[in-house]
Amino acid sequence: MIVTGASTGMGAATARELARRGFHVLAGVRRDSDGAALRAAGIEPVILDITNQQHLAALVARVDGDPQRRPLRALVNNAGIPAAGPIEVTPLDEWRRIFEVNLFGHIAVTQALLPALLRSKGRIVNISSVNGKLSMAGYGPYAASKHAMEAVSDALRNELAPDGVQVVVVEPGGVKTEMAGTGLARLSQLSAGMTPEQNARYGALVQGLPSHVAAFTKAGVTSDVAAKTIARAVIDRRPRTRYIIGAMAGFLIRASRFLPDRLLDRMTNSDLRKHYPAESGDRSTAAHHA
Repeated sequence: MIVTGASTGMGAATARELARRGFHVLAGVRRDSDGAALRAAGIEPVILDITNQQHLAALVARVDGDPQRRPLRALVNNAGIPAAGPIEVTPLDEWRRIFEVNLFGHIAVTQALLPALLRSKGRIVNISSVNGKLSMAGYGPYAASKHAMEAVSDALRNELAPDGVQVVVVEPGGVKTEMAGTGLARLSQLSAGMTPEQNARYGALVQGLPSHVAAFTKAGVTSDVAAKTIARAVIDRRPRTRYIIGAMAGFLIRASRFLPDRLLDRMTNSDLRKHYPAESGDRSTAAHHA
């Protein structure tokens, strides 16, 4: 088994859960210190930046040269970075950074390991998000990368099915990890660079996003609970094409399927506005009466 992004959070919990179930897990970490904290029976940390070709080549060599000749049963594409901010003020370089990790890095890992997965008729588990199905104000860059990952997963599932390789998507909602907070530092940088006109448009949204993220995360499940669902996606004999983590994610994904867009917009915007500064106005209401 390979789990990328296993330094902390869901990735680390998934590596531990799979090891607990008797599998040998190659756990991709960014630093030696992360690997030392994770190392345990059944878990072999490997230094892995999924955007680094040398790291990918070393991983392939490790899989192909496994001393016990174990086949690669599954790849869990979990690595990722958070992002938040209005479309207009998010620089293109930031868009590219987000997609480089959240999309292109996963494609690179998958391409590199497909020969081994084809030999073993293994499984690819792509960790998406509720934002892969539902986007809202302030979450566009991150949601776009996850929407793209959903599309790649659908195509890959159909391309590899004739060869016996299964592709599964996992869509978490709020999960209590460190990841949510790490994306907010860049949000403050975006805010500082906004023009007065942009601040008038998005100031309240940008100020409200940290509180919204914190509330969504607090209401979520633990990494250990999420890991149990991911493990099911890895080992279920006849897996579903998608697994949802968390009651809120389930509600939002179902709502996105059946509710009209305008109604869904009103729901998500209303929830966001609860986190706006008290003195901010409601631009949607103002625009409606203009």
